[in-house]
Amino acid sequence: MALDVNHRDPGFLADPFPIFKRLRDEDPVHWSKNLRGWVLTRYDDVREVIVGDDMSSDRLSPFFKRMASEERNKISDLIHYLGKWAVFRDPPEHTHLRGLMNQPFTPRIVDKMRESIEDLVTGMLDRAMDGGEMDLIKDLAYPLPATVMMDLLGVPRLEIDTIKQWSDEIALFIGGAQSADDKYARAQAATCEMADYFREMIADRRKSPKDDLTTGMLEARERGDMLSEDELIGNCILLLFAGHETTTNFIGNGMLALMSQRDQLDLLNKEPGLIVSGIEELLRYDGPSGSQVRIVSRELEMRGRVLNEGDRIFVFVNAGNRDERRFTNPDKINVARKRNRHLTFGQGIHFCLGAPLARLESQIAIREMARRLKDVELSVPKADLKYIDSVVLRGVKSIPVTFKAP
Repeated sequence: MALDVNHRDPGFLADPFPIFKRLRDEDPVHWSKNLRGWVLTRYDDVREVIVGDDMSSDRLSPFFKRMASEERNKISDLIHYLGKWAVFRDPPEHTHLRGLMNQPFTPRIVDKMRESIEDLVTGMLDRAMDGGEMDLIKDLAYPLPATVMMDLLGVPRLEIDTIKQWSDEIALFIGGAQSADDKYARAQAATCEMADYFREMIADRRKSPKDDLTTGMLEARERGDMLSEDELIGNCILLLFAGHETTTNFIGNGMLALMSQRDQLDLLNKEPGLIVSGIEELLRYDGPSGSQVRIVSRELEMRGRVLNEGDRIFVFVNAGNRDERRFTNPDKINVARKRNRHLTFGQGIHFCLGAPLARLESQIAIREMARRLKDVELSVPKADLKYIDSVVLRGVKSIPVTFKAP
């Protein structure tokens, strides 16, 4: 069988790393017939693309242009609002939008959230203690970052189940799910509902400003910072979606990885001071990013292959993070690893805006689970876990575990 990325194979979604190793060794700049684009798997190549200026982050416009007009009309709101997302924009629009959203996510501001995040984690684990079992995703990895981001934006916590439903529908489109034939219609409907929700919320903030990020972005717009109302709505949707989706997936991936290499889980429990380097190692080992997609802006050559203008490139960050040319013993977790310059949060102008917050949430959540969930183990066979149907997002839908309370 020809070597390729088979994104329709549940086995590949669960464990893509053997295929990634073969691609790094045999065909590091690989044309994928399945993905209809180039696949990069070596660390240096991945980094070159995500920091370079030969690529565009606007992968939506070419996709939508290829659609028949009748099909485009069915998802017009999805096209409109996702097209406002900073993550899909190039400079100078990207620079302007990112600047308006940056302030709440600086390390200094994020550190002020430490106590409230610790309280949330404590409460979530307290509720699970008596039963000796929990679903790491449903009971902690999802509600923790979702609640934090909802609080930042000023969305009432009672809306958390609705937010989850909307986010799951949009994730089908963003992640390119192969198992949902109706993913476009579902993402369109969710986007319309979220846009209506934020439009009403913005109208309320005009009348009654609050100490939240939505009010801050609205006031910046009304000071003349050239942010249209639809851009404001689009990026509120982005923050609410991206602000929890990747952290949810990472907390789940991280705990699953530690349960599979228990000596490292035990080490974190014995030496909680290793949590900072430990989180960086887990981000490297199995982070929440599969691939980032770029569009070739002008013809270029990589490792003897010609990439044409308009070609899609799937930049597999999680493959680059396992490159033995960069990392010693990359398939082994080492929570004390030094010089761990992984690519999970990206680099360059598209470096993840929420990285400081995601790091803090993950440090607290995984530290406390390592401390409090004694003898934690899966309550189902690992082979029964269902991974997200995506080569862009990487995570597990549900992680049921049993444990002993301390």
